[in-house]
Amino acid sequence: YVFIYFIYLVFNCCTHHNHTLSLPIMLDLNTVESVWPLPQKLAISEERYPLSPTHFNFYYGEDQASIMKDCSLLDSAFTRYFPLIFPDLTSGKPTRLTGVLAKFTIMYCFVSLMAPACVVDQLNVSAGQAVLNSDTVWGALRGLETFSQLVQQEEDGTYFINKTEIEDFPSFQYRGILLDTSRHFLPLKAILNTLDAMAYSKFNVFHWHIVDDPSFPYQSRTFPDLSSKGAYHPMSHIYTQSDVRRVLTHARLRGIRVIPEFDSPGHTQSWGKGQPNLLTPCYKGSSPSGTFGPINPASALSYIFMSQFLKEVTSVFPDPYFHLGGDEVNFSCWQSNPDVRAFMQKMGFGKDYTKLESFYMENIVNITSNLNKTSIVWQDVFDYHERIPKDTILHIWKGLPAQYKAETSRMTKAGHRVLLGAPWYINHIAYGQDWRISYNVQPLNFSGTEEQKKLVIGGEVSMWGEYVDATNLSPRLWPRACAAAERLWSDESQTRSAEAAFPRLQAFRCSLLRRGVRAEPLSPGHCSDEYRGI
Repeated sequence: YVFIYFIYLVFNCCTHHNHTLSLPIMLDLNTVESVWPLPQKLAISEERYPLSPTHFNFYYGEDQASIMKDCSLLDSAFTRYFPLIFPDLTSGKPTRLTGVLAKFTIMYCFVSLMAPACVVDQLNVSAGQAVLNSDTVWGALRGLETFSQLVQQEEDGTYFINKTEIEDFPSFQYRGILLDTSRHFLPLKAILNTLDAMAYSKFNVFHWHIVDDPSFPYQSRTFPDLSSKGAYHPMSHIYTQSDVRRVLTHARLRGIRVIPEFDSPGHTQSWGKGQPNLLTPCYKGSSPSGTFGPINPASALSYIFMSQFLKEVTSVFPDPYFHLGGDEVNFSCWQSNPDVRAFMQKMGFGKDYTKLESFYMENIVNITSNLNKTSIVWQDVFDYHERIPKDTILHIWKGLPAQYKAETSRMTKAGHRVLLGAPWYINHIAYGQDWRISYNVQPLNFSGTEEQKKLVIGGEVSMWGEYVDATNLSPRLWPRACAAAERLWSDESQTRSAEAAFPRLQAFRCSLLRRGVRAEPLSPGHCSDEYRGI
């Protein structure tokens, strides 16, 4: 059999998309193996069509070939998804061929004055063809992931796909995962593998908490001593500029943004090892104790250093967002230091050290704004009533539901955009199916107007590294993070039941294993493809 499968690509590779439409869901699942996260509108029929991997290929439409010839994002995606769609073709298993679709078509809307944008991303599989519509390259990547999950395989090796109609878009524009690479260094391979798994679940932001108190693994061009003296090891436990570029490229090809975090003034003990006179000397009575606290906010040298350092790192990381931290500042060292106390009196702060932290953070946010970056800060910055630009994004990280809902209400009432992270600290584990707790979170269930709720731009799963390194990162993260992935992508009204979602998540966990992700089990049982690396 010789069959050609056509892909017509008609859109601008460099556009962005932010759908805010709300569509009803039509759900007709006849098989457990469905898509994760659940599309906004999905209908799957019992009618099915066989696929042949040996005769399957991707082509640009003739009228768009010249336009799309340099779209490396899609070229790379086609190469990457072929073995994901047909894993046995590369594993050496025999594949039985019967009939195949006569035509496979993927079409993309072209955003221009002559042609309106697509209303939503659409994927339709019908007799003889499958059609994918998207108005952006990012939607196209998500659509390819959806299509790859729809392809199934019989026990005899035959691939097939059911007749399907999908209309889809994310409920929230920011769907992130935080990795902490300071408390335990994560090898580059572990980060790249996490980015792969993120794309499978349609996460689109990698929040790289790259440095902290224990170690400073980022190798700075401007201040090389920061890593040479602050990393666990100056050669083996650092991220070089080349490593960072590799992460950025790997993420971009999967439609994932990389937002770095360089948290200050607290969480900076490792900074002081390579940058003298940056941290505050602590005192015991009238004499230095030999220990150091947060960055010294009373010293002009601190702001000169931060200006130079932030100028470098904001040029290395191209995303328009930059996370500045600002959490958990211990005031005891500042209180003990006579120079800091004198500065407090000079500024009229009295003994309110939250005002001193506010002074520091306001300066750092202004430096970042002058570098054309939008700041993200932890909620502490807002709680201390700091005067920050209205476009600063606030990241909620603490509190039980009642507390973080009240915090969301206060922040959005003040006009700030908000990221919700508090309910998704999944570095904490519990016996049993604790993913259900994450799944039942309702990000918009707080007291506020519709305008306030539009300011909640998304949420984030955090994997802090006190007890996590490359040995247990993947099984602790997957498939537990998938619960938040569906909550941030799918229509909340159609995905309220963790019990109903469980069979789909079980099937998706098996899919992750098949793709080489060490995803931990959800319950007693087995997958037809167990993890092959053991």
